[in-house]
Amino acid sequence: MSLQSRSQLPIAIALAMTAAIGPFSLDAYLPAFPAMAADLGVGLDDISLSVSVYIFIMSLGQLVGGPLSDQLGRQKVVFVGLALFVIASLLIWQSERLETLLAFRALQAFGAGWALVAVPALVRDRVQGVEAARLFSLIGLIMMAAPAVSPSIGGALLAIGGWTFIFLFLALYALVVMTVLELIIFRPARRGEGATAAAPGPRMSLFKRYAAVLTTYRALPFLFWQAASFSVLMIFITHASFIYQSHYGASAHSFGLLFGANVIIMLLANFINRTQLERFGSRPILRTATMVQALGIVALIVITLFDGGLWLFLPAMMLTIGMGGAIAPNNQAAFIEYFGVNSGTAAALLGASQFGIAGIASALSAQLPHAVLPILLAMALCSAVSLAMLALSLREER
Repeated sequence: MSLQSRSQLPIAIALAMTAAIGPFSLDAYLPAFPAMAADLGVGLDDISLSVSVYIFIMSLGQLVGGPLSDQLGRQKVVFVGLALFVIASLLIWQSERLETLLAFRALQAFGAGWALVAVPALVRDRVQGVEAARLFSLIGLIMMAAPAVSPSIGGALLAIGGWTFIFLFLALYALVVMTVLELIIFRPARRGEGATAAAPGPRMSLFKRYAAVLTTYRALPFLFWQAASFSVLMIFITHASFIYQSHYGASAHSFGLLFGANVIIMLLANFINRTQLERFGSRPILRTATMVQALGIVALIVITLFDGGLWLFLPAMMLTIGMGGAIAPNNQAAFIEYFGVNSGTAAALLGASQFGIAGIASALSAQLPHAVLPILLAMALCSAVSLAMLALSLREER
């Protein structure tokens, strides 16, 4: 690891821990759904509603928190968001009815949105271009551990003290994140050792800030590029169980291995991206990864049309999904570098549009016939949007 990478590591760990609140909040309590349903006297579908509530309200929280972080400073918004998250988690810990759980889950998500939206903005406060892509990549590399370990942590806490212990853990985790951010991100900035991450920006209405972002036309291709690429992943996640277990007949144990194979390639793509940024630059790597993803989807369609087996299908899917490890950090860096004053607002729009558009794409894909080819064609449509944004970005640079 280079000296520069070592100097970025504490910052990357602090910001990755903050970003990990998202997957921890979504994945850690998944093993507890049956226990929660039995304890609260409701069905599994009622408990599943808490996931939809969380994603929707988190996006709303990002849209509000981003402009506020530009106006009031990052630290105030992040810490208020984390405080709301802690309070809501403790209230869920004591919940005995579905209605109160959903209400406090909404409050928890709103606070999480305020905290999560600051992560890209805090990167932009410090570095730009290749350095931003490198830092986003390092954050992503650390972040990938969160969704991998969250269900295991949730299962262990469920066994120790029941489902409510999972939300007590989330409250304690957020308190640890607050401490780490204070020590690594905000205290050095106040002493003048880093960028003015906590400094308030110029006063401007929320609508003017969003108008300023949306009229920065050269940045917009990267906004839709990110949403389209993320939609490819979300459509796969929505249908992964059907593809591998129903269509290819994999067991529950094998499904975990098949699904995890994608994470390995994402990690590899992320690592290669970090090592090659200095040589090739962020945007050329982004374009290459996007084209490789498109070729992977074409290969999947051909394999499916000719009834290829699982061991042909799997490598093509690994390549398709794995490219997200190189696409996401470079796309974030390319988009956010256009915004100095309104980087928090830009980050909010990027996060909310990514989850919102991908969520809609995923929901629409759930209405498709139960067959592999229509699913792949939906992924291909999203990939085509990514390629269109690639072409548009090239034209904007001329």
